[in-house]
Amino acid sequence: MLIFLIGYMGSGKSTAGKKLASRMGFQCIDLDQYIELKTGKSISQIFEDDGENMFRELEKKYLQELAKQTHTIISTGGGTPCFFDNMQWMNSKGTTIYLQMSPTSLVHRLQNATSTRPILKNKTNHELLEFVTNALADREKYYLEAHIQAKGENLNITELLEKIKEHRL
Repeated sequence: MLIFLIGYMGSGKSTAGKKLASRMGFQCIDLDQYIELKTGKSISQIFEDDGENMFRELEKKYLQELAKQTHTIISTGGGTPCFFDNMQWMNSKGTTIYLQMSPTSLVHRLQNATSTRPILKNKTNHELLEFVTNALADREKYYLEAHIQAKGENLNITELLEKIKEHRL
């Protein structure tokens, strides 16, 4: 069984993935970390050296490579569902879960993580909120195709496990 966690950056995919994996006896793999391991470059370096198109190609390649695993939770990048046919592909290969959060909540989380997210650097609070609101509006049509939607704020792992069981029946 495969579970794909999707949602905007800062929605808690990596954290939720680790908690779910622990409770389910699955392994958890962060797609961005996997890409960095395979390429020997940071995500920022790939964007800078090779461009977004190359990154998206690598993302698709390694997403499909990881899906050969079993009993695995894959925490995807925020843009993963929005390119190629990745969302439909993930829906056909496993259970997709959208960790849904408001732009305000996302900004609150991201303000503490801007040092590791180059796209957010040097933005004022207002600019960051506007950026996240617009990006989320563009991406949400893909995110809402997930099998399960769960509120990312104060995520209850026990409730999420119940939703997964219900979906699998």
